[in-house]
Amino acid sequence: MENILIVINIIFAVLLIIVILLQRSEGGALGLGVSQESFTSSRSVGNFLTKSTTILATLFIITSVILVAISRDELREVQSVIEKEEEQDSSLPQIPDSSK
Repeated sequence: MENILIVINIIFAVLLIIVILLQRSEGGALGLGVSQESFTSSRSVGNFLTKSTTILATLFIITSVILVAISRDELREVQSVIEKEEEQDSSLPQIPDSSK
């Protein structure tokens, strides 16, 4: 499940970057050589890109928060690095007890 969320999060990030780069900046539009007058309605295109940016950013943040919540739940199972190593490598020789 975590891998699926990571892939979805990456897709949202790439789409968000593309939508942001397509938006008209103050100085011009990506230097594509296309004037804004060639679009049928530059306001409707701007509104669509603004709304899609908002939706994609919201979905990206939601998936990021879910991924953090999942990873924190996995970390709570083992609290110490030493305990984690002992659980994984129980076949290693043990340090002798010197308190005798």
